[in-house]
Amino acid sequence: MRRRTKLASLAILAVVVLLLALGALPSFIKAGDPHYMTATPVEEQAAVNASDLDERRYPYTTAAIDDATAEEPGHSSPYWKGYVGFKEAFTHSPFDELTALQQRSTAAVDGPGAVFVRVEDAHYRLTVER
Repeated sequence: MRRRTKLASLAILAVVVLLLALGALPSFIKAGDPHYMTATPVEEQAAVNASDLDERRYPYTTAAIDDATAEEPGHSSPYWKGYVGFKEAFTHSPFDELTALQQRSTAAVDGPGAVFVRVEDAHYRLTVER
């Protein structure tokens, strides 16, 4: 009985380690072309209020807005999408952020790949670009 318990414990431990590795590994995969969240300054539009966005929940959006100036677009850090779509199931992406912002206000959506946001008095058009 003791031997079976030991084998069962080792098997459970191996499964847990494997699942943890599957959760952590996709964020290290850098395959395919990098994608960036881009915040382009625009004139006043109907927009989602992005003044209160949490940097931990919207890291790509806040980085792009922080990098933007009144004349130049801002870009986030790169996100490698990967080739087969495996990574998207396990990691947070700028595509997730764009979809979440589009769901906040349909009036601020500019086509399937863009949304207008407002931070204080500045307005931006957010897109995900290669």
